[in-house]
Amino acid sequence: MEVFWKTIAQYNEGTWIAQVIITVVGILLTALLYQKPTLLVKRLMKGYMVFLNSWIAIVYYMIYCGERSYNYILAIFWGVIALIWLWDLFTNYTPFERYHKYDKLTYVLYAMPFLYPLLSCARGMEFPMMTTSVMPCSVAVFTIGLLLAFSRKVNLLVILFLCHWALIAFSKVYVYKIPEDLLLASATVPAIYLFFKNYFDQNLHKETKPSAKYTNWILIALCVAIGVFLSVTIFHEVIA
Repeated sequence: MEVFWKTIAQYNEGTWIAQVIITVVGILLTALLYQKPTLLVKRLMKGYMVFLNSWIAIVYYMIYCGERSYNYILAIFWGVIALIWLWDLFTNYTPFERYHKYDKLTYVLYAMPFLYPLLSCARGMEFPMMTTSVMPCSVAVFTIGLLLAFSRKVNLLVILFLCHWALIAFSKVYVYKIPEDLLLASATVPAIYLFFKNYFDQNLHKETKPSAKYTNWILIALCVAIGVFLSVTIFHEVIA
């Protein structure tokens, strides 16, 4: 636990200016995506997501969390998400088409990254040893909110990866004493359900081999297995 919070403090001390810039750019791009959803803006947002997930993989996990013996596993995890967004950037699989049905939940999810540092302060923590808006769970909940707001067609692989990250968040609540992660773990439950409900509604009538239903169960099982593996790894490191 000591190493965990030490690396967070080092990360915040070394990158707080960059985190402010990254957060501001994210807010501006999100606003543009709502107000002027041109093809250029959509590509810029996807490029931003590539950068954001690469930042978590390289800067957060590989550089500042190098003392954590399991850091490379999580760096690969976030690197894969960055590659998925890169693929999406070139294929335009996710068109970012506005969907108003879940606006209330979306706005709650958008607020989560800013609630993380507030909750840290509320429980007596001080900068730099506190959660901030450009950390894995904050990025995960922002991504889920963004995709839920534009959920007519989304890249389900991103959702599945973030779903399993939410499973890991449950273990971090108890292992590292981070009640802030309950925000991600609890807020994603209804969001994940809505994503799959929309997907099944759109694809269950199509004939695929295997069927859309069984394909998704296979993907879900895979992500759960990865989540269990990473959670066990974290517990092992704490006990050791």
